[in-house]
Amino acid sequence: MTARIRRLSRLKLSLLVIPLTVALVVFAACSGDSAPDVSASDVVEHYADGVHHTYVLSLNSAMVMREAIHAFLDNPAPATLEGAKRAWLTARDDYGPTEAYRFYDGPIDNEEDGPEAQLNAWPLDESYVDYVEGNPDSGIINMVDEYPEISTELLIELNEAGGEANVSTGWHAIEFLLWGQDLNPDGPGDRPIEDYTTNANADRRATYLMVVTDLLIDDLQDMVNAWARGSTNSYRAEFLNLDTDDALAKIITGIGELSRGELAGERMIVAYEARSQEDEHSCFSDNTVNDIIANARGIQNVWLGDFGALVGPGIVDLVRQEDPELADQLSMEIAASVAYATAIPFPFDAHLIAGLPNSDTGRRAVLTTIESLENQTDTIVAAAEALGISINVT
Repeated sequence: MTARIRRLSRLKLSLLVIPLTVALVVFAACSGDSAPDVSASDVVEHYADGVHHTYVLSLNSAMVMREAIHAFLDNPAPATLEGAKRAWLTARDDYGPTEAYRFYDGPIDNEEDGPEAQLNAWPLDESYVDYVEGNPDSGIINMVDEYPEISTELLIELNEAGGEANVSTGWHAIEFLLWGQDLNPDGPGDRPIEDYTTNANADRRATYLMVVTDLLIDDLQDMVNAWARGSTNSYRAEFLNLDTDDALAKIITGIGELSRGELAGERMIVAYEARSQEDEHSCFSDNTVNDIIANARGIQNVWLGDFGALVGPGIVDLVRQEDPELADQLSMEIAASVAYATAIPFPFDAHLIAGLPNSDTGRRAVLTTIESLENQTDTIVAAAEALGISINVT
């Protein structure tokens, strides 16, 4: 994926003045005087607290989303559907920063039982779940004879069965059930209320939505439990018992891999190059720009040790003790990436239209963000090296 990014013809882009100004302000606020010396174990323990804190926030907002979805299903109407959609958007934004805790065989994505693919797999083949334009009988919901009962066990069994796009669970299954297909380049999907009242299999659609939402909350609860204090056999306990260099390598790998291979690569450059709406992350709701921002902020949270209501020592403090200039450089680059992401115009798919010139403001903003994320990844690797740690990121 990195090679694909590097093969892009480099546009002679002028810096986006407003985002960079914001980044400079953030950088100035975050650098300041040198903090008192902190130990690697301080950083590792605070990271574990921050991960737990973020998952708790995500779980809580997902539970609010479930209440809104139940309110909609109890009384299907435009107002209750909009309430469920708003709750999904809030919960999705709260989940985004947690993606910086992936890519090191932790509880979210370990090969044995990590629920990442069950929570967040994409892209989703809409016809695997429900009807699509031109095929009114497609999907699990409409396959009554083959799947007479929609249950948690069934949806888990069917998730990614026979292909990665055969996604039956997680954020994007819920998103599709709320918004429907996005057939509009200027806005999100517009699923009709009748899909939950009088249209074919409305009752099965409602059951599917309830079951998949409950499953998502169960998976988030597992993540909260894995990182909670007080247990001697949790992942948190295992993580804190690692050699500190090994723990730091995991932490830095998480933000490095998200930065380039996943966010700049899979989530942005693929859609940018292919100009494919199907390859944008939250395509049904047109929330992709917010997904990008939340991921970029997740990287920043880990680097700074700033998890919102929970602030403490971060990787930046350890690097600053070894190489203050490098620490300040990476703080600046990460702040710039967040600012550039924030400057991408909504909706993301408006920048994927065939024939739109690369000089278009939106496409320039997307590419600038991609390049900023790629550049900061090189500096993340250098920061690890300053701590005597070698990491491998794509």
